[in-house]
Amino acid sequence: MQRAAMHADPMSDTPNRSPDHDAESAREGYLEEARSSRLYVELSAIETDARIARMYGDLSKVAAQQAGLWADKLRAAGQPVPGHAPLGFRARAALALARRIGIRPMRSVFSALKVRGLSVYSAAPSPGHPSVTRVDQIGRRHRTGGGNLRAAVFGVNDGLVSNASLIMGMAGAAAEPRTLLLTGVAGLLAGAFSMAAGEYVSVRSQREVFEYQIGLEREELDEYPQAEADELALIYETKGMERDDAQRLAQTLIADPERALDTLAREELGLNPDELGSPWGAATSSFLAFAAGAIVPLLPFLIGEGQRAFFVSMALAAASLFGVGATLSFFTGRSALASGLRMLAIGATAGAATYGIGSLIGVSVA
Repeated sequence: MQRAAMHADPMSDTPNRSPDHDAESAREGYLEEARSSRLYVELSAIETDARIARMYGDLSKVAAQQAGLWADKLRAAGQPVPGHAPLGFRARAALALARRIGIRPMRSVFSALKVRGLSVYSAAPSPGHPSVTRVDQIGRRHRTGGGNLRAAVFGVNDGLVSNASLIMGMAGAAAEPRTLLLTGVAGLLAGAFSMAAGEYVSVRSQREVFEYQIGLEREELDEYPQAEADELALIYETKGMERDDAQRLAQTLIADPERALDTLAREELGLNPDELGSPWGAATSSFLAFAAGAIVPLLPFLIGEGQRAFFVSMALAAASLFGVGATLSFFTGRSALASGLRMLAIGATAGAATYGIGSLIGVSVA
């Protein structure tokens, strides 16, 4: 992390850098690549797919070559080359877990550890038909709002089910109408803020990983472009391309620095810049989606009270659950009626369970 922060400042690459700064940069670069080389060796031993294991072995050699370049800079500056590059706690812990569950589920963790080639774990291309065959297919961006719409629908559903269940639980405990109203408002605000905070942290963390990794890629592309081209060619070859085609494609891409950065992020790190949005935007959307669902069972208590308000609340919640389920059929391809009834059954089960538990607690406390 220190090395990435050091190079995040655009002024750090000016000709006025001190010799100590250059030596420290070379030292950090050496340790980074030496650790990566050791990590690839470990991953090669864990990976059960022979072609991917071979890719990790080759990437280990490339990382060792890059470490050698940094070592040469250290020697030229009259500085000693570190004799050992420890993996560190995070890497050791990730490797221990990968030995149990495999590398694929750990992709996001290994991405943060500067592991290249993670895109090979994406959907495999058909035999003999690699996913990339021409330069104009690399780095192509596909923007779609479908994922955002789906997330909004699920956010509404979360708010609807959780607040309706909360209100039913309190009603089962024979709470007063005013208590039901306050409970519903508290459930709406607590849930909405919790969802917003979770989305903010999630998206912010994704962006930090991307910014850190792309900073390293930009630096390495400047320092040793041929090594980056070799890494990219290894990944394309692992995905099914012929070696000569993979090398030719990688060389063409590296010749365009901006496109190369986009491609390296996708192909080496498995990161998709298009999926990273604004943390505040994600938090706001999550807050509004949850609140929109949570307010539905609360509305009758804002304009009425007693059993009538309770039954109207449950009727509105049931109708909304069916509507949410039917809407989800656009994403699943299932029958709208079947999806609506399934969502209604799930919500009714959750509500009945909390009502029953609330009744038991109400009796025991009374």
